[in-house]
Amino acid sequence: MKKKLFPVVLAVSIMLILSMTFAGNVAAKKLIIFAGGPAGGTFQIVGQAIATYKPVKAMTDYNIKVQSSGGSTENLRTVNSGKAHFGTVYSGHVFAGRNGLMVNDPTKYENVMAVNYLYEAPAQLVVGKDSGIKSVMDLVGKKVAVGPAGSGAFSYCEMFFTHAGIWDKIERNAVSYNAGADAFSNNQVDALWLFTAYPNSAVIQAATMNEIALVDLDADARSNGFYEKFKNFEPKPIPTSDGKYRGVTEDVGSFVDTTLLVANTNTPEDLVYGMLKAIYTPEGLAYMVSQKKTFKAMSVEKGIKGVATPLHPGAEKFWKEMGVLK
Repeated sequence: MKKKLFPVVLAVSIMLILSMTFAGNVAAKKLIIFAGGPAGGTFQIVGQAIATYKPVKAMTDYNIKVQSSGGSTENLRTVNSGKAHFGTVYSGHVFAGRNGLMVNDPTKYENVMAVNYLYEAPAQLVVGKDSGIKSVMDLVGKKVAVGPAGSGAFSYCEMFFTHAGIWDKIERNAVSYNAGADAFSNNQVDALWLFTAYPNSAVIQAATMNEIALVDLDADARSNGFYEKFKNFEPKPIPTSDGKYRGVTEDVGSFVDTTLLVANTNTPEDLVYGMLKAIYTPEGLAYMVSQKKTFKAMSVEKGIKGVATPLHPGAEKFWKEMGVLK
């Protein structure tokens, strides 16, 4: 009887050893937090696209988890603190944060390092077609969805509207893009402000329920000296003549800022380098575009466009290899 039991005992022992080894390998994976963005925004899609790309998932030492967030300014602070390893942040916030120039915040966020350029995002101000609102000055006394607190949309709305002298003269509703679109469709707000990639699903949603128009924000910015004071913004029309927003048939003036992927200084160099190496291949870039057409803006040639702050060592190594950084 004892002889018959030996093979069973041996088999069980081997299975236990294998299971313990497998469990040990899983446990050994380092959890990497990617700060995304609010519902209805492109920031969240950035994190999800990178985290779900198979060559990135195959980096066996790491397990990437995407967490939603308020957006750009929240991501800046979360990445700086080390609570997130990666995040998506507007270039203007990265620069202002590193140099202690954030609105009402003198903190220097020096643990945030640039990784790569993602895309340009335009300011968008959606109003009812027959509302009579032709300029931000017409918003005085109106209800405006200004983006969620902690987002780049909220921060840039505060910046632009304060410069125009109307920030304290509107009724602000700090909600996500999707919630703002719902409120707009239900006539609970008069205008919907966004700072995100074009086209945006929340605006498409609003346009299916209402006849909409977009305010020419470039005209306002030129008339009040906005570009002279805030040099990270660039005038650029939104190509709304393509029909993506129902009822809007002409391009609309606006301004843009570049969007960057950033990393904490302590994020492993091999991870940053490996992620870039996986993404910046024809297959990797095609995968990003398959997740959202906005990522057509990504290319090796534009890899560090809009970067005015130090690169993460892993990113510096990659971009030097690619000949983008000398």
